[in-house]
Amino acid sequence: MRILAFESSAKAASVAVAEDGRLLGQYFQASALTHSRTLLKMAEDLLRNLELTVADVDALAVARGPGSFTGVRIGVAAVKGLCWGADKPVIGVSTLEAMAWHGLGQEDAVICPAMDARRGQIYTAKFRLEGGKPLRTGEDRAVALDELVSEAKNEKTAYFFVGDGAELCYNRFLEEGLPARLAREPLRPQSAWGVAMAAAGKTPEPAPDLTPTYLRLSQAERERLEKLRQA
Repeated sequence: MRILAFESSAKAASVAVAEDGRLLGQYFQASALTHSRTLLKMAEDLLRNLELTVADVDALAVARGPGSFTGVRIGVAAVKGLCWGADKPVIGVSTLEAMAWHGLGQEDAVICPAMDARRGQIYTAKFRLEGGKPLRTGEDRAVALDELVSEAKNEKTAYFFVGDGAELCYNRFLEEGLPARLAREPLRPQSAWGVAMAAAGKTPEPAPDLTPTYLRLSQAERERLEKLRQA
């Protein structure tokens, strides 16, 4: 299956084309420009340089969250628009599952994608490698770093951190005397390659069925509920 994948859930944005688990090409940008300005242009340029069009791919894939509320919405909306226009199905994958693919080679560790969720929390999940692929051992969640540290003390296994919250977690684990490893800088950000790998083998769905996954309310929604509560 040939997949056109998108990742826009954090500061970096990327687009990749993969076929049967083989990366054909990837464009990556971490310029802090709004993803609405860069994402579709990267896809257009990548496809042109691969001498492909959207019609030549079997499905599109996108990181559906968790992550930046705005970034996730941009990615999901862009992919849904492309799918409608080209009559293609879509595969929405967990941002954290896609990040876990950056942990290949860490067979003896808990692969722990970590995104800084602010407010003292991280978005995270746990995976282990089996058969050369990340196998989920915990659900996506927004959790306090203190709670993750407490869990690690009971597990007594090294953690491998990847993502924009990886360094935060890694430093805290070292402070607590816990075994931890940090992904190298080029492998730390989320990538469309990871999205494509996570999408491989999953059943595509119609574009209208694709919805974002946020794990918690946005700041605007939290403020609205607080005003209602005070009223």
